[in-house]
Amino acid sequence: MDTSSGLTSGTVLEGRYRVGALIARGGMSMVYRGVDLRLDRPVAIKVMSPQYVSDPAFLSRFEREARLAASLGHAGVVAVYDQGRDGDLVFLVMELVDGGTLRDLLREQGSLSVPVTMSILEPLLAALGAAHAAGLVHRDVKPENVLISAQGAVKIADFGLVRAVSSQTMATGDVILGTVAYLSPEQVATGAADARSDVYAAGVMAYEMLTGHPPYHGDNPMSVAYQHVHSDVPRCSGNAPGTPEALDDLIVAATRRDPAARPRDASAFLAALVGIRSQLGLRRVPVPTPHRQPAPPVPVAGPVFAGSAYPAPADGPGPGGTRVLAGGPVTTVPPVVGRQPSGEQPVAPQPQPSQPVRSPTIALRRLRRRRWMIAILVVLLLGLAAAAGGWWLGGRWAATPAAVGLAQADAETLIRDAGLVPRVTTEHHNDVPAGRVAVTDPAAGTEQLRGSEVDLLVSIGRPEVPPIPAGTDARAATAALTAADLTAVVAAKPAYDDAVAVGAVLRTDPAAGTALTVGAPVTLVLSGGPGPQVVPDVRGTPTKDAVKQLEKAGFTVTVGDPAFDRDIDAGDILRTDPGPGAEVDPNNAKIFLVPSNAVQVPDLTDSTVAQAEKKLDKLGLKLSVTALFGGGDASIWDQSPGAGGRIEPGGTVSASAFP
Repeated sequence: MDTSSGLTSGTVLEGRYRVGALIARGGMSMVYRGVDLRLDRPVAIKVMSPQYVSDPAFLSRFEREARLAASLGHAGVVAVYDQGRDGDLVFLVMELVDGGTLRDLLREQGSLSVPVTMSILEPLLAALGAAHAAGLVHRDVKPENVLISAQGAVKIADFGLVRAVSSQTMATGDVILGTVAYLSPEQVATGAADARSDVYAAGVMAYEMLTGHPPYHGDNPMSVAYQHVHSDVPRCSGNAPGTPEALDDLIVAATRRDPAARPRDASAFLAALVGIRSQLGLRRVPVPTPHRQPAPPVPVAGPVFAGSAYPAPADGPGPGGTRVLAGGPVTTVPPVVGRQPSGEQPVAPQPQPSQPVRSPTIALRRLRRRRWMIAILVVLLLGLAAAAGGWWLGGRWAATPAAVGLAQADAETLIRDAGLVPRVTTEHHNDVPAGRVAVTDPAAGTEQLRGSEVDLLVSIGRPEVPPIPAGTDARAATAALTAADLTAVVAAKPAYDDAVAVGAVLRTDPAAGTALTVGAPVTLVLSGGPGPQVVPDVRGTPTKDAVKQLEKAGFTVTVGDPAFDRDIDAGDILRTDPGPGAEVDPNNAKIFLVPSNAVQVPDLTDSTVAQAEKKLDKLGLKLSVTALFGGGDASIWDQSPGAGGRIEPGGTVSASAFP
């Protein structure tokens, strides 16, 4: 296993990620197969080259960009699971995609058919479109970063990593321009990159997939970069007969030198591509699975010249593998001549047969021609050096334009025209109308390197109370108000509602759609559940009927011990607790009933004393005769209480009797 990074098979990073075999090596990193020991899943571990790790600015940007890349969550983007540092090793933990790269597929098949090309482009553009919608730009779209799984799924890798590395190289004086074959003109000229730069690179890749080679060739990276700036990408049909005219036109539009003439982002590119598929009636076809090429041998340092670069080796990244570095080290890998059989000594090179002696005249002509070519090349290099020197002395700096108050589109155009890259964020603002720039960072007039970012804070107007449906959880409602830059305040007293559950939001005050100032309070009125129940008046009602009536109204009824009342018949309700008209919590609606135990006195007149005593005895009452004339045969002629009167159980009825 390669140990140039200090890693050996079986090394465990941060006590969690076991490193396996080396998968690939690039200019910025090495990628290993690995295992997440905590979750027991295979992963890819990308370990950054040591040259980037020593800079704190790089580490800070690296962590921030890793978080942004991890937030994409798109099926077409290689997922970033984690980022970490173990000693001097800085690494990313990513989704492991078994299969190969688009570069591997192009090596194996050369050019690709129109259906296969479109089947690769569509998921690639969908992933880029999701990134562009989130404000992310890849900056290094190339076949090496397009992965194709064993199932034919297409994924884009290395989001955010290029930007993190570019910040470190800017700080040290090295400027990584990217992979020359796919660089947009604005990246070459100013270093600026936005969504349309990714569109350009995707268009160049589409050209290469259809024709089998990139549009520009040269003896060195500088000549290729020069062609991107000063030449139009040719039509695919010139090198790939049979390319549909509509697709040819779309690739030409995507690779325009003027960014404004290209589709605005990858989503617009994709929409046009899907329209062409529908127009041509092309069906989607499976994407062939490439075989991953083994990692190239350990790089060997080569000579370095400022502003120059060496092309990648024959078994390296191929036409898209050359990078332009200014002022930084460039590593090259010597081509592999061949492998010797195991156990045998290398065979010494055989002497070549002597070459025929050339004519002196021919040799002289060739010498003169070579001198002229060298002279022309020197003039060109001097011219380029002079231009680069002028740019370095004055043209590489740009002042931030005054964009506050401008419409977003106008401000973005102004920033780009100044050679800078706009990065838009939106925010509610009390005073700046929606769609207008409220703040720029850095402020207007600040000098900075061309290609640097300018943050545009665009107002989306005053915040409005969001619609919060009745029944929404109070925490969710609070989060919605916070997201709208408003402050949630819970009302001190809930409001009763028969339909909305207790504790859920019943309404907001003010109502949804009301425009407020940033941070203004919005009251959440919570439901107290069904309103209180009013106790009905069941006094004088027979106990059985009263219980039935109260239970039907939702009350829990308890009948207590009876009590006496001379106005209420026995068995009828004397009183309730709570009393009639009282409001009772429906969640604790209990009613206590007190029935009457009064005994109704019968009519005793004309009854003999003996008969009267018998009647009262059946009712549990007693007879007291206060005036008796005539003995036991006397009849009752007067009584108290009178007939129909009510007395307590066991009470006494007074009577007068005559013979």
